[in-house]
Amino acid sequence: MEALVCRKLGDPTANPPSPQGPVEFSTNHPIPELSSPTAVRVRVRATSLNYANYLQILGKYQEKPPLPFIPGSDYSGIVDAVGSAVSRFRVGDTVCSFAALGSYAQFIVADESELFMVPNGCDLVAAGALPVAFGTSHVALIHRAHLSAGQVLLVLGAAGGVGLSAVQIGKVSGAIVIAVARGAEKVQLLKSLAVDHVVDSSNENVIESVKEFLKTRKLKGVDVLYDPVGGKLTKDSLKLLKWGAQILIIGFASGEVPVVPANIALVKNWTIHGLYWGSYKIHRPGVLEDSLKELLSWLSKGLITVNISHAYTLSEANLAFSAIKNRKVIGKVMLILDDKNTARSKL
Repeated sequence: MEALVCRKLGDPTANPPSPQGPVEFSTNHPIPELSSPTAVRVRVRATSLNYANYLQILGKYQEKPPLPFIPGSDYSGIVDAVGSAVSRFRVGDTVCSFAALGSYAQFIVADESELFMVPNGCDLVAAGALPVAFGTSHVALIHRAHLSAGQVLLVLGAAGGVGLSAVQIGKVSGAIVIAVARGAEKVQLLKSLAVDHVVDSSNENVIESVKEFLKTRKLKGVDVLYDPVGGKLTKDSLKLLKWGAQILIIGFASGEVPVVPANIALVKNWTIHGLYWGSYKIHRPGVLEDSLKELLSWLSKGLITVNISHAYTLSEANLAFSAIKNRKVIGKVMLILDDKNTARSKL
């Protein structure tokens, strides 16, 4: 089978996938066997690139698997084979899921308990982009922050994969959504999603723009800060938070880990949530299951959409990772398998 194999740590954007680079495109990697009576083998249709996958190949992610490994996390596909005790799925079913490793390949094996049926009418590629980005935002906003109608949600990095998902989940929840992004194209997309206020950080003062919006709407401040960016923007955004606000620490795309002054958090009664979505699979798997089921339901009803700005084949993975590295992505970048008609985005 075709697979991307990480044999050494390094920048996957430097060269096309080859034995000379950190990631090799293999055309004869062994097809994984069913590992238990409840195992299911899925022929992967689409798999998502997340910033965490890029960091993992660089060796800068918190989880460092032994070499060599096949990267990849969330995916969708068609059931190819089932174990003797599998009761929930049949060959030909459309499914999606997420894994610690292994989705950047034509086939992946998972226990049936880890798979989710993709509802009729759902685009299979969109389903492959759903679990990590939308799952992160859903657990953060719904399970942790308990976001409710009328609250003010401020989303930093709002045009990225998790950012766009947070914006949409905020709208579904009835929140007043303020989105911060950089560049006219990203701002235009956010406005098309009926975001209440969009700030273009490339030519606007974020804090002054948000303050003016809050004043115009007679709002006291931000109830929930969703932060996948970190750095100076996080520190500045603290000025916008009201008493009792909640801060969701999602990641540090800026490369700088921010410091939230504990004395101010005390006086303002802020709640700070660290959100490492992947650890829920170990500590609260039921939360992830309920979360993804609700997201698939929303997707099937058209309440949320997945914006895929870049799509590539496995052999073009270096271009896909370059899109992430160079901040070219608006929404999601995907690897599409077994489709010779895939329209490839060009950087």
